[in-house]
Amino acid sequence: MKRMLTTLAMAGLGAVLWVTPRGAVPLLAAPEPQNQSPALPTCPELASALRTVANNDARLRDWPNLGRYREANRTAPHGTVVFMGDSITDSWQQPRFGGFFPGRRYVDRGISGQTTPQMVLRFRADVLALEPKAVVILGGTNDIAGNTGPLTDEEIEGYLTSMSELASASGIKVILAGLLPTGESHTRANGIPQTTLRPMDRIRALNDWIRAYASAHGHVYLDYFSAMTDGAGLFKAELSLDDLHPNAQGYAVMAPLAEAAIAKALQ
Repeated sequence: MKRMLTTLAMAGLGAVLWVTPRGAVPLLAAPEPQNQSPALPTCPELASALRTVANNDARLRDWPNLGRYREANRTAPHGTVVFMGDSITDSWQQPRFGGFFPGRRYVDRGISGQTTPQMVLRFRADVLALEPKAVVILGGTNDIAGNTGPLTDEEIEGYLTSMSELASASGIKVILAGLLPTGESHTRANGIPQTTLRPMDRIRALNDWIRAYASAHGHVYLDYFSAMTDGAGLFKAELSLDDLHPNAQGYAVMAPLAEAAIAKALQ
């Protein structure tokens, strides 16, 4: 009889046996089962790391964050306008920025940090299900920054196209917003400028494509970029506190531009 090495599963643990003609000889015994719960970490850094891992695991299980607006969608008004986007749209709801279109029944469906592939996955739940008359789509800056991994301009364009096509197929007017500029006025010491994380040449190229795509398909192009760019072609310092997100003054510039685009789309 040939000798053989085999591994047996014992209560979920491995035990390695050397099988001989005279019987099996244990080479590596399975550890005794432990009934005691592991001690909780006492190191603050380790505890913080474990919380981060748990939070990241929750995000991965709901990668597009469908849970963010699930309950709100049950009572959201239908037949109005939905804004789909990332943190620039998400933050618009904050009172410190003047609120989200006071007096209007517009619906904000921005989620901080999101990229366009994440938006596509939640587009049905957060836009189509609300049966809006129009949707304002603003996305792509986090794609350029690589928030969910590297994406080419062509890939970003494909995801924006998918959202536009889903909306059009449902009879929803499409308003495609150009990306906001980035700047260098508020870079912290030893920090990385937003113009490095989100290069202006890619933003301009993507905006050129969005404008051309909107024109070719009968959509409305919403040009935030031109109104928020300074003489050097960067984000106006007075309209942002971090060279990426608008401040209250920045949103005050954006609001009438969005209203005009909505009126044009619905006329």
